[in-house]
Amino acid sequence: MLQKQSPSLILAKKQNNLLYEGAPVCQNFGNKHFYYTSSVMNCVYDCEYCYLQGMYPSGYQVIFVNLEDIFQEVELLLEKHPVYLCVSYDTDLLAMENVLGYVKEWSEFTLKHPDLTIEIRTKSANRSPFNKLIPNENTIFAWTLSPQGIAEGFEHNTPSFMQRLSCIQEVIQKGFPVRLCFDPVIYTEHWKKLYCEMIETTFFMIPGSRIKDVSIGVFRVSRDYMKQMRKQRPDSLIIQYPFENENGVFHYGQKRSKEMINFIYEKINRIIPEYRIFVWEV
Repeated sequence: MLQKQSPSLILAKKQNNLLYEGAPVCQNFGNKHFYYTSSVMNCVYDCEYCYLQGMYPSGYQVIFVNLEDIFQEVELLLEKHPVYLCVSYDTDLLAMENVLGYVKEWSEFTLKHPDLTIEIRTKSANRSPFNKLIPNENTIFAWTLSPQGIAEGFEHNTPSFMQRLSCIQEVIQKGFPVRLCFDPVIYTEHWKKLYCEMIETTFFMIPGSRIKDVSIGVFRVSRDYMKQMRKQRPDSLIIQYPFENENGVFHYGQKRSKEMINFIYEKINRIIPEYRIFVWEV
């Protein structure tokens, strides 16, 4: 945690595995050939529920400088079949774009390969990179949205809910595909009220017709990661919750998880049609 307070950047060359098959706890959005890659390891933000603190013992960020090697690996895979690739799982590339420029690199690479679709997951409110990017239907910017009470309490150093929404508005106006991720949904006191208000505000500011799709999922994390996360945050209310362990995955349990997913789904489905809503099922 001290490393998060005084972060450092480490430059490295990524070796061995450059691409990974998508994990079961992640959504594939209907894509058969689902992969992810890490061109940066660790995140500028400090969300209490993030699996990264269970994956990496260090709070420092590692930037892999051999992006071209990852590109070559993707091209080899594209010779076999189309690829859906998440490039911002283990970090927030958009939050670091003014320093790294990797979002631009990935966007330009995707433009050259019509069988490649990438997702850039973010909590950032960084607008400036979009002035230099070309909108491309195969480069999806996916914003994780949380109620302001959740963002303030557990998503440390992140932009506020309204800052994210304002950024999304501008990005959509510029013609970029945007995915909204109500994932992970966090159980807290008055969670229904918090999420209901958030969803109403979201679609008051952003027309549902302008959104590519929506994802919904409750908090879940692997058993091994949870063990490390609890060591690092012994006082965290959301990490110390008495989760159920189902096949090595910690979550809120079938009953509570389904209640939360159904509640969120019903609210969103009033605005977004079923075929554009993707749900992680417990």
